Amino acid sequence: MEGRGRSEKGLSSVRNAARLLKEFSRHDRELGVSELARRLDLSTSSVHRILGTLTEERLLDRVPTGRYRLGLAVFDLGSAVGAALDLHEAALPVMAALRATTGETVQLAVLDGLESVYIDRLESPHTVRIFSRVGTRLPATTTSTGKVLLAALPEAELAARLAGWRPHRATPRSIVDPAVLRARLREVAERGWAENREESRIGVMSVGAPVRDRADDVIAALSVAAPTDRAAPDVLRRLRAAVVEAAAVVSHRLG
Repeated sequence: MEGRGRSEKGLSSVRNAARLLKEFSRHDRELGVSELARRLDLSTSSVHRILGTLTEERLLDRVPTGRYRLGLAVFDLGSAVGAALDLHEAALPVMAALRATTGETVQLAVLDGLESVYIDRLESPHTVRIFSRVGTRLPATTTSTGKVLLAALPEAELAARLAGWRPHRATPRSIVDPAVLRARLREVAERGWAENREESRIGVMSVGAPVRDRADDVIAALSVAAPTDRAAPDVLRRLRAAVVEAAAVVSHRLG
């Protein structure tokens, strides 16, 4: 009987965790403890425990305001989350067209803390390529996608994330000065695109642009990456125009 009691209690916890996750939607992207407790008819202490576990598993993220939103691990669930599928389905045909147009590697990334995480990637047909894989994580401050995503954050959230920033000089060109980084991010926000000139890897450059959802929020970044010896100024201008247009098309496909 004691074992049965523990089992039933465990199932109840799983059920409540599932019910809590289902409260998040396109219209309720961020929710607080009290509101979740009221909706689920649970005590705030119980909701706190569930939120703590889901946050540890990266199914939820705690934002600076103290509220919660769906975390990056949700993307790993694939078909379990319609929003993630929407992004992949909207982006992949556009990414294929962008690769055909530019002849270079095309990437789609999202932000996790201060890391740029690549969730889709189409390799260049050239012999000399930018080798990596889906799931690769790079410091957001060193990538064009990362700078696009950081530049879109509200000031309070950006400040909270940068409070724990430990700069990593991946190359001599990596940004390690907070004042310089903030100035670059302001430029990115104003012009709508970002560049990475050998900041994450010597011999590699990229240009990225924001992907927006129905609410006009930046949810991802699209980029084109190429060896620097194939990125003369006129080529770079062409890549920049192509990726900005492609990101706009993905955003339009998302609604």
